[in-house]
Formats: sequence, C-alpha cells, structure tokens
Amino acid sequence: MTSARFSPPGDAAEIEAGTAFTPQFGADGLLPVVVTSAATGEVLMLAYMNADALARTLETGEAHYWSRSRQTLWRKGETSGNSQLVVEMRIDCDQDTLLLKVEMGGAEASCHTGHRTCFYRAVPLGDAPSAGVSLQFVETERLFDPASVYGHAHAAKGTLKT
Repeated sequence: MTSARFSPPGDAAEIEAGTAFTPQFGADGLLPVVVTSAATGEVLMLAYMNADALARTLETGEAHYWSRSRQTLWRKGETSGNSQLVVEMRIDCDQDTLLLKVEMGGAEASCHTGHRTCFYRAVPLGDAPSAGVSLQFVETERLFDPASVYGHAHAAKGTLKT
C-alpha cells in the first residue's frame, strides 16, 4: 500500500537500489519503526507510523507515531515530556521498515512504563516453550512514575530513580 503523500514504488531494482523514497505501508496503512538511541545504538522501542505520522516526523524532526491501541496520531513526549528528536532516519531495502536514531528529551525514558527502553525484560532461552516461561528483568530502574505522568497506573515494576 502506498500513500498519496509519497511517490508510488517503482520496480524491485528501484525500490532496493534507487534514490526515490517510496515507503511501503502495510495493508493496515502502517509502517513498523525501530527506534534506537543516537548516542548508544540501543534499541529503545518499536512503533508504527501511518502516512500522516511519517509526514509530521519529516516536517518537524520530532517523532510522531500511530497508536494502534488508541487509533490516533501522537507525538512522542506530548504527555510525558520524553520527546524524541530524530537525528537520522533510514529505510530498509524493501522500504517497508524505518529505523529512527533519536535523541531523547525529558527523563530520557522511551517506555510508557517509565523504563529507558521498552525492552527491559529478557526471555530465557534453552528450554522448550511452555506456559510457565518467566521473563527476567534486565533493567529495573524506572526514570519516571507512570501514574503521576499519565494519571493511571501501568503495570510497571522496578525501582523509581530519584
């Protein structure tokens, strides 16, 4: 799926080796976005953009996303203050996934749970999958209290940095 805001795709050679920016939105109108820290390279979050979110991000240099759960466009940090200034935007070979390298503002927490990254738990490897798999916290410090920022509790665990 393409958007009227962006050029339609050419053939595979043009998509993979050309210079035309022709993002390939999925059937749902969304494009997955991997977000990393420009300073450290750490993966901070995975989000989605529709054509409007991508256009706003390109226009402003601030990360905008599409919330699948709320069905709305949002600017990262509009409620929490933990904004994302886009330092670099890359697109993958098929032009169906974006990579954003960002500088964090505010408490520098990307996750709505107050953690620096949304990937604060590890899945243990080496055993067959079962209903009893327990996640392991690899990052326990939270940079803000979600209840005080959003007005409702999130299921965040961990020590609040003070």
